[in-house]
Amino acid sequence: MSEPMVEVVGVGRTYGTGHGAVHALQDVSFTVAPGELVALVGRSGSGKTTLLNVVGGLDRPDAGSVHVAGTEVTALDDDGLVRLRRDVVAYVFQTFGLVPVLSAAENVGVPLRLRGLPVAEREHRVQLLLELVGLAGHTEQRPGEMSGGQQQRVAIARALAGSPQLLIADEPTGQLDSETGLAVMALIRAVVEAEGMTAIVSTHDPVMIGLADRVVRVADGRLVDA
Repeated sequence: MSEPMVEVVGVGRTYGTGHGAVHALQDVSFTVAPGELVALVGRSGSGKTTLLNVVGGLDRPDAGSVHVAGTEVTALDDDGLVRLRRDVVAYVFQTFGLVPVLSAAENVGVPLRLRGLPVAEREHRVQLLLELVGLAGHTEQRPGEMSGGQQQRVAIARALAGSPQLLIADEPTGQLDSETGLAVMALIRAVVEAEGMTAIVSTHDPVMIGLADRVVRVADGRLVDA
């Protein structure tokens, strides 16, 4: 058997101290296999976002360890975390996070610019990704000229630009209507397969859970079903 893409062991995360302390995560352990799409499910405040942030190196746990693609994320210094987020892990958030003054193509190309990719290679990759997410005819449009669903598709294309091994999506359909949201989730399912990625996606929508290979449920900072 291959090594897990993600291995979380005994992770805990507490915010604050004393009586006001919030135990966001408590002794969380699970693994995600390469190529697997996992749905992370739980009510608001259950610890889903904290768990995603810890896995992706955006937050540090108080206890336990996290390995991604064989690297111990919890042991990395700041420079190591920057490289992890640039080369291994990509993120999609419900707020899209696009640069308003840039076109769709320019937004998708930002990670490739940061890598110093040659212009011709960058433009080819951007075009392929916009075709993959169904936006080949919208390359010059800016975020303000696009619907919420289109903006989220651009955000997904941008996340895929650097060919990440792990895609982390935190409520990626939270600001979309149910029909558009389902289309975006189906797109994530398709690009995971097309790009050979692993993905962890948090979601509230039970309809979307059917697209995942496996469901991990979180309640009060603990795993209740993995």
